[in-house]
Amino acid sequence: MKLNEDFYQGKDVVKIARNLLGKGLFTNLDGVVTGGIIVETEAYSWKERGSHAYGARKTNRNAVMFEKGSLTYVYLCYGIHYLFNVVTNVTGTADAVLIRALEPLTGVEEMKLRRGRLANPYHLTSGPGKLSRALGIDRSFNGKSLLEDEVWIEDLGKKIAKKDIEASPRIGIDYAGEDAQLPWRFTVKGNRWVSR
Repeated sequence: MKLNEDFYQGKDVVKIARNLLGKGLFTNLDGVVTGGIIVETEAYSWKERGSHAYGARKTNRNAVMFEKGSLTYVYLCYGIHYLFNVVTNVTGTADAVLIRALEPLTGVEEMKLRRGRLANPYHLTSGPGKLSRALGIDRSFNGKSLLEDEVWIEDLGKKIAKKDIEASPRIGIDYAGEDAQLPWRFTVKGNRWVSR
C-alpha cells in the first residue's frame, strides 16, 4: 500500500527518515517497475546548515522543498549523480529525506542494465547516486508526486525494530560545521546494501 500524504506531512523529519527504513521505493518507466527496500536515509531540516534550504533560503534548485510533503526533490550532485529526496512537512516548511541506499527487490535485471557492469554486485543500489541510476531517476523526476504511479513509496508490512537501526552523522556535509555531527543518518544494522 502506498504511503499517504499524512505520512509525508509529519512535522518531525528525523522521525520520518527513521520510519522510511523498511519501506519500498519503486519507479514505473514505460511499464517497467524497478525498486527495493529502503535501508539508508538522511534527514535534512531548514533549521540546520546541512540543508539546501538552511535559514529558509529558497532558490530555483530547492524550491520544491517548500512545497507540501509527498513530492520528490531531485538534484544533481558533483555534476554527475542525481540524488533522490522525499519532501516532508507542510507547505512553507522545507524539510526533506535523502534516500541513500536500497536493497533490490523488483526489476533487478533492468537495474543492472541501467547501471552497467559492476565489480561488486552490492554496488547496484548501495549509494544515493547508484540507486537513482538503477531506478531510472533523473532531474525530470524533481517535483513529482509520490502519490501517483511513476514513483512511489509503499509500506511492505516490514517494521524495522529500534535495535536494528543505527543512527550516525550524515555523509559529505563537512561544510555544515557542528550540524554535520547530528546523528541524522539512519541505516539498517548489518544490511549489505548500506553505502560504504
